[in-house]
Amino acid sequence: MASGDQNRRGTDAARPPLWPLETALERLLGAARPVGERESVRLDQALGRVLAAPLPSGVPLPGWDNSAMDGYAVRAADLPEPGRALRVTQRIPAGAVGVPVEPGCAARIFTGAPVPPGADAVVVQEVCVQDGDQVCVDATVRAGQNIRRAGEEIGVGTEVLAAGTRLAPQHLGMAAAVGAAELSVKRRLRVAILATGDELAMPGQPLAPGEIYNSNRFLLHSLLTTLGCEILDVGIVGDTLERTEAALAEGASAADLVLVSGGVSVGEEDHVRPALERLGRVDLWNLAIRPGKPLVFGHIIGDGVEIPVIGSPGNPVALFIVFCLLIRPFILRSQGVAGEVLPRPIWCEAGFDWPRPDKRREYVRARLQSGEFGVSGRPRVVVYPSRSSAMISSLVWAEGLAVIPEGQTLSAGEAVAFLPFSELLG
Repeated sequence: MASGDQNRRGTDAARPPLWPLETALERLLGAARPVGERESVRLDQALGRVLAAPLPSGVPLPGWDNSAMDGYAVRAADLPEPGRALRVTQRIPAGAVGVPVEPGCAARIFTGAPVPPGADAVVVQEVCVQDGDQVCVDATVRAGQNIRRAGEEIGVGTEVLAAGTRLAPQHLGMAAAVGAAELSVKRRLRVAILATGDELAMPGQPLAPGEIYNSNRFLLHSLLTTLGCEILDVGIVGDTLERTEAALAEGASAADLVLVSGGVSVGEEDHVRPALERLGRVDLWNLAIRPGKPLVFGHIIGDGVEIPVIGSPGNPVALFIVFCLLIRPFILRSQGVAGEVLPRPIWCEAGFDWPRPDKRREYVRARLQSGEFGVSGRPRVVVYPSRSSAMISSLVWAEGLAVIPEGQTLSAGEAVAFLPFSELLG
């Protein structure tokens, strides 16, 4: 090991200060470079993709004046007071087009059907009594009631979806409603993943003494799948500087982003940071959070391009938390998402005590107590009994993360921020 490496791995006093989470996020998001290439995909293939260009409407919504209720289309002038009777001359279901309504007449009409010419109001069926071809309207009627006007929701040419939208089911419904069969989206982000550690074995293989199964590979792969990434698996990397450097270079040669699990701390078998320094530069190292302190962010530089690399802890819980808090927002921004990419907490009531403050902000595996609300009316949250970042079973038990600010204690009944997995993984 070079003397520079030895100095770098010296005492805690010689190490640089830990990065606050907000500062680290600012650095990461500022370095994210959205992919530029785009492609056209069918609506049924667009879920989770990022819209590359604004979508204008080619049609008005609604396309015509239509009934907002089941009832009767009438001329308001024919019903100056309740109790008047009209002759029913036609029936207009959705998808049909009626004929003009003559004075003294009404049309039986159903929700979504075009309002026939001559009619200027729809009376709900609940205030009407039909007897044969006569209908008695027991209500005051005003012109325009219960009619959805053509284009009142969206006019032709109105932008209905903005570029940078990560497409959810409601967005695809909107696109279909204005007649779009295909959408222009950003190409998928290519992410290379690798796991470091001589102790790792793949599930299905017998374990040799000292080996463990490579759960991080499947954890990372599934997290990236939820984000719609194209995943390149570099595999398990042995604990040497040369192998780590070669694996990083391999991943960077084919991907937009390289993610590493393990090997990012300061032990003699942790080679990610020095390998990254050989290949490019380190921009950020070590976070002021628990778990998840060992994180490295930097770039591999070559042929005029810079490929970002994020090295995360090897313990699965720490890896999961670092991914949710930092890597996921970085990926979303790199995919071209223009809106908010950070998770939003909900405020709950602590169902636990936290008597000892920590220098680092703590993200504690937590869950809501079903049907339990505190005196504040907020839902009550409880935490997993162990703080170990190696216990992946705690993630199965949890429904989110309780946030304990640095330097603070907490007593049962006090307000606590809770990050549900629906925000961290959605």
